[in-house]
Amino acid sequence: MAAQQSVLTSLDAGLFTITLNRPDKLNSFNDAQHVVFRQALTEAAENDEIRAVLLTGAGSAFCAGQDLGDRDPRKMGGPPDLSATLRDLYNPSLSLMRSMQKPIICAVNGVAAGAGANIALACDIVLAARSAKFIQAFAKLGLVPDAGGTWSLAHLIGEARAKAVAMTAMPVSAGQAEEWGMIWKAVDDDRLMSEATRLANQLAEGPTYGLGQTKLAIQAAATNSFTDQLALEADLQGDCGRTPDYAEGVTAFMEKRPARFTGRKN
Repeated sequence: MAAQQSVLTSLDAGLFTITLNRPDKLNSFNDAQHVVFRQALTEAAENDEIRAVLLTGAGSAFCAGQDLGDRDPRKMGGPPDLSATLRDLYNPSLSLMRSMQKPIICAVNGVAAGAGANIALACDIVLAARSAKFIQAFAKLGLVPDAGGTWSLAHLIGEARAKAVAMTAMPVSAGQAEEWGMIWKAVDDDRLMSEATRLANQLAEGPTYGLGQTKLAIQAAATNSFTDQLALEADLQGDCGRTPDYAEGVTAFMEKRPARFTGRKN
């Protein structure tokens, strides 16, 4: 296992696990953690041996967002430049997560607040412990939801619920998040990591290129017309049909055996 002070990573049979590791600070982000987190995401995107990513947090929380101790106006000569924090630190990581052509599974093991909640919601499949809560804490600070929060909430749960959750900072339980479609599944606390790891391993053994194109196609549907989406599907299906994994999938189906995917484009 390769370890940094604020982030732990491990690679096992194609599954790359990223663990936010500042448990004494509820895994809230400081500048150093941003750097190491981006490095881990870049490794996940560029290393062909990595076929799926599992993101979680150490200790009792998933992530409490930004470490406010680093943005305390009482300790600064003037107001902090929060635009720079987003443009330089959060936004590149969130963009990388959305564009990565590999599945990202998130196991929310405890509270996910502020940007921490929205990092979780930017993942492709989110499981949460039943004790976990999602909190858009920005309203308590006079801020706007960031780290993609205004986009993710509106797309996942609709404008009416998004506004209420963001403006009231009400905690959303894992069960409520599942019911609303904010996340995929709420799981008993003692089963969270085993179920998330099982799912992540399943995806890591899958047709990685095809899964990546599926991810990008579904994301594009939010802004494409139906006609544009049909054209996109045709293009992507043509690419997928030329992969070794398609040939293996059909052969395995005909031979009534499990497929042995490589995840490669060619």
